[in-house]
Amino acid sequence: QVQVVESGGGSVQAGGSLRLSCTASGFSYSNYCMGWFRQPPGKEREGAAVIDSVRVITYADSVKGRFTISKDNAKNTLYLQMNSLKPEDTGMYYCAAVPFCVGLNGYFFQRNGVWGQGTQVAVSS
Repeated sequence: QVQVVESGGGSVQAGGSLRLSCTASGFSYSNYCMGWFRQPPGKEREGAAVIDSVRVITYADSVKGRFTISKDNAKNTLYLQMNSLKPEDTGMYYCAAVPFCVGLNGYFFQRNGVWGQGTQVAVSS
């Protein structure tokens, strides 16, 4: 079964850190483009970071310098290290996989991707 499963969300105060994980199964994980997307309350889903099969990375401006995306191919796991968290980082965080990268293109991921159920992140001020 092709799937990705997120974990690691939680509640933290502003300035704190969280590490999200996404474990993939049922497809050639190492060859895929993997991304983290987030949906703030009452807003549309937006891209946060993507990493392709050769580890070329793209970040949204809103997270650049604070978030780090990485992956462990041996464990079929994608990570998002989130530091210096702000209240505006609050939202549901999703992991997604597509066969190749076209940057932080949410429409492409939505049409072609494997998506997880999400993990909730809440940052209080």
